[in-house]
Amino acid sequence: MEISAAGRLEVRITAADVGKRVSVRSLIEHGPSGEKFSDTLGVLTSWDNGVLRITRKSGESVRVAESALVAGKVVPAAPARRRGPAASYGELARVAARGWRPVESERLGEWELRAAAGFTRRANSVLPLGDPGLPLDDALTAVRGWYAARGLPAYVQTATGAEGTQELLCAELERRGWVREVTAELWTGGLAPVADLGDGTSGVLLSRDADEAWLARYRRKGVGEVALRVLGGGSPGASAPGKPSVWFATVPGEPGAEAPAAIGRCVVDGRWAGFAAVEVDPARRREGLATAVMAALAARALEEGASAAWLQVETDNEGGRALYDRLGFAPHHAYHHYRAPEEPASEGSAPDSSAPVGDGAS
Repeated sequence: MEISAAGRLEVRITAADVGKRVSVRSLIEHGPSGEKFSDTLGVLTSWDNGVLRITRKSGESVRVAESALVAGKVVPAAPARRRGPAASYGELARVAARGWRPVESERLGEWELRAAAGFTRRANSVLPLGDPGLPLDDALTAVRGWYAARGLPAYVQTATGAEGTQELLCAELERRGWVREVTAELWTGGLAPVADLGDGTSGVLLSRDADEAWLARYRRKGVGEVALRVLGGGSPGASAPGKPSVWFATVPGEPGAEAPAAIGRCVVDGRWAGFAAVEVDPARRREGLATAVMAALAARALEEGASAAWLQVETDNEGGRALYDRLGFAPHHAYHHYRAPEEPASEGSAPDSSAPVGDGAS
């Protein structure tokens, strides 16, 4: 907290600091164990009518009464990362988008509208990296119309917790009634340490295509043509200049098994390798199969010139988070999907039943 030369705590922020990262201490009436103060760190997204709104790295919005402020100051935009490759939010957002391509997209200024017949939110949401070229309300109206024309609900994908992320946009969406449905995190790490764990990768098969065996293990059953296009969006890889290179990994199951023991997917794009769909037969967990899959994919990505890795994991996936932490990954930022509020149904209209399959980390 900010302490004056006289030793007193001071509030050194004002409404003019909206949009900046701040640290504040405030009084609380009924704190746990008799605590009198609460500390909040995040981006100041509004200061209206005597109430501050601060968005934390996780995307959680905290309201603090101005009258309860004890201390406050502006702090650096983002702390130095302790491990993993350095990268900006914008770089990672674009790499992740290229690694999970929609089947249709359109520009709205610097926003990208993406659609894939409802297969995952990431392929059916707006990626707002910059200025849409319209006032926000007009841009959101255009977004809703674009998705309505395709029979899809309108989603906007935003991020929090790193320099250049979209805490202010999150606050504006919430103010307009958009509802946050999913939160996940993007993690980054070094690629070579993962590949070095490949002693047991001889049984991992790599392919350019998601064949029937691979799909039998994939948790989204009934995958159709659109999903296959999203999954293989970067193929044929290195032979196509400018396109990410997609690889699928399979660990065969026991003879007669209906599905492989484990699978995974990797997209190589410049210095980055992105991992997704790492899944293991529940009966074969704790055998190191997920590590073997990632090591085999990492080794191939190294051969293609990548040096850094990223992946996406939901906040409640404790097993996945523990694995990725052991492999040297760390959170870079959180991302969220906001769904447009329901509009009053016009006479004779049918209710919307086209919500996409749960996004998960893929």
